[in-house]
Amino acid sequence: MASVVVALSCAVAVGAAGCTGDDRDGFRPGAADVGDPYVPGHGNGGYDVKNYKLDVRYDPATDRLTGRATITATTTQDLSRFDLDLAGLEVGAVTVDGTRARHRRDDRELVVTPTDGLPRGRPFTVVVDYAGVPTAVTDGELGSGGFLHTADGAVALGQPDSAATWFPVNDHPSDKASYELAVTVPDGISALSNGVPGPTSSADGWTTWRWSERTPMASYLSTLVIGDYRVVTSRHAGQPMVTAVAASLPVNGGAARSLARTGAIVDFLATRFGPYPFESYGGIVVADDRIRYALETQSRPVYGPAFFANDQPNSGVVAHELAHQWFGDSVSLSRWGDIWLNEGFATYAEWLWEEHDGGRTAQRTFELQYAATDWSQPSVEPGRERMFGTAVYKRGALAVHALRRTVGDDTFFRILRTWTTERAAGSATTPDFVALAERVAGRQLRPLFDAWLVGGAAPTLP
Repeated sequence: MASVVVALSCAVAVGAAGCTGDDRDGFRPGAADVGDPYVPGHGNGGYDVKNYKLDVRYDPATDRLTGRATITATTTQDLSRFDLDLAGLEVGAVTVDGTRARHRRDDRELVVTPTDGLPRGRPFTVVVDYAGVPTAVTDGELGSGGFLHTADGAVALGQPDSAATWFPVNDHPSDKASYELAVTVPDGISALSNGVPGPTSSADGWTTWRWSERTPMASYLSTLVIGDYRVVTSRHAGQPMVTAVAASLPVNGGAARSLARTGAIVDFLATRFGPYPFESYGGIVVADDRIRYALETQSRPVYGPAFFANDQPNSGVVAHELAHQWFGDSVSLSRWGDIWLNEGFATYAEWLWEEHDGGRTAQRTFELQYAATDWSQPSVEPGRERMFGTAVYKRGALAVHALRRTVGDDTFFRILRTWTTERAAGSATTPDFVALAERVAGRQLRPLFDAWLVGGAAPTLP
């Protein structure tokens, strides 16, 4: 009978002493892990984020960041408590709908218990004040990432790990949200991020830069680049374009010349994939050698310096990251095991761009890559240690071209444009793509995808 008495007490006063733990009159905690085996501990359940409003201040001299995150979300269950992902930083105060909430840390989890349970379907706002020295991710699948202190500022970047190193977040691409960012840094350096630039303002030796990404964005696609950059702001197709190159890199060098082709490459890709899905364009080239990759950070990809070695231009990597704006950013992953949906199509876009730019044809690239492929490695569910392996990129692109060869150009590009239109601003899986391709083509295609994506032997050429 004791358990019945406790339950009745909690029903009378949800949130009273002794009633702020787990189940409370049908209210229960949200999951502390979204359940994706490629990123254990990432993501949370019980709510769907609509918007992140981030107000941060960063001092490169001390490497200290202070921030306030205002997170607007809607519950997806009767919620007694919920988690946010946050690595390393200290939390001061947390409120839910303006009322102080209990909070505690559990490794990289921030566990928040509101005074009252939150009914399913209810919008709510949580405000988190936090501060500290942000941490890097030195063992990430791509290499160094997270929040990296640099000689002149910082770079927040990485896949799949980065966002939780500098703000509290539901850190999985299946929960996308819009973003507003105000970042305050010392006068004389830039603070660059995603989306449309807003007005800057200065006071007492500090400048606040403002950015807004209104189209839903996966958390790993957020970025913050602070330092000495040559920033060029222009317009393309009526929308803002912001490109930036680290000031330590050559003026009008290979990096700058490559970024200058952003508009032309986007326009070409739009003829193949459909209208560009965001409200701004651009790219950023950093000078930190720890960043040995390029990443499709939404609307403004970030490129490591090695892509422009010996000061040579590289429009291929620009085409790859810009293709991700459709495949990966607008249409995101529901689970990381389907990452070929991002990388296979972006790699294929490189083949298309090379052909368009007067180089080798996509068919010839397909033939060469087919002969060089290790067919024992699958593109779908490659395993966490191979999620950025050649099977994901190159074998994935082979499957895309095999689809094209099978259904013909008209149907193939109609499949791609239907995918980017119907799934825009959402998340999807491999079965979703196969089903859509079969619907548009009006024929069965699953055996084709099975052979080219997961079969253990070289498939028959179509």
